[in-house]
Amino acid sequence: MTFLSSRRAPRLVAALAGVALSALALSACASGSTSAGGSSASADGAEGYGDITLQLSWILNEEFAGEYFADSKGYYSDAGFSSVNLVPGPETGVAPLLSGSADIALSDSVSIGAAVANESAPLKIIGATFQKNPFTILSLKDGGDIASPKDLIGKKIGVQDSNTTLFNALLAANDIDPSQLTIVPVQYDPAPLVNGEVDGFVAYLTNEAISVEMAGVATTNLPFADNGLPFVAETVATTDETIANKRDMLKAFLKAEIQGWTDAVKDPQGGADLAMEVYGKDLDLEPEKTLAGSKAQNELVTSEETEANGLFTISDELQSLTVDSLAGAGITLQAGDLFDLSLLDEVYAENPDLKNYAG
Repeated sequence: MTFLSSRRAPRLVAALAGVALSALALSACASGSTSAGGSSASADGAEGYGDITLQLSWILNEEFAGEYFADSKGYYSDAGFSSVNLVPGPETGVAPLLSGSADIALSDSVSIGAAVANESAPLKIIGATFQKNPFTILSLKDGGDIASPKDLIGKKIGVQDSNTTLFNALLAANDIDPSQLTIVPVQYDPAPLVNGEVDGFVAYLTNEAISVEMAGVATTNLPFADNGLPFVAETVATTDETIANKRDMLKAFLKAEIQGWTDAVKDPQGGADLAMEVYGKDLDLEPEKTLAGSKAQNELVTSEETEANGLFTISDELQSLTVDSLAGAGITLQAGDLFDLSLLDEVYAENPDLKNYAG
């Protein structure tokens, strides 16, 4: 059996290979991007912010439902943008940000953290769409049935090259020596799991886990976020220079993002429809899987933290847990090196009604 995985394959490999500053000369390819306009924001001012470029981490599927709502419902334009150019990945966002071809990027804490820690890249995370990362060890209920970290011991686990360091961090977080199991190199198609070649498989809760379950195979998940690696994901990242010089622009963008993701949380079918019929219409997305992914990711977007303080917020505790998670992957830094949430605080102080996403 073959499953076609749509998950981002190269996200972590770029970060963990330390490519950040060597990418300064690179620029993100804008082909296939949506929304018209240029690639740089105008300076802060009363007349608006012009056109900006948002580098996405993955293809134009349901993962960016909030951005689709923000664009299609006019939240970006209401915030003062002529257009927000959505550039599809796969892409960690590090190279486009450092080269100046993107103003803002949706990335992950591992990629940004590695660039900051290993290459002194002048980048910061200013918010997070996903309060919990979607990584999981996927297994078959009638097979490996890996429900707890100790169940990994003695098993064969399919691990992609780009996820090896992260998987080792999962083992370290649970005091498991790599010699206690067998790591089997795999790609991103979970067929080796279904075919019985491995007992467990590094996957995404919002992607492969859904694909296998929808094929009628009962599964068990061991989420990384619930087992020692609770780092945030789908983070909003930008450069220190942009924070210093275009603060109002970033705040306007965050407001529009919060509005868009408020709609996405309330209307997962609408987010799936926008992905299938408008933004990702050329990708031939499968309706049932797209809707399932839209619903599943909303469970990662919301939490007790967002209920109390609003979408995209990252508590001090979660910042600390993220930094601890990265340390397990060999990425050493302090929370202040990685996060600047002062803009988000200002957005909510100025727009307290934005917190009412469940209303």
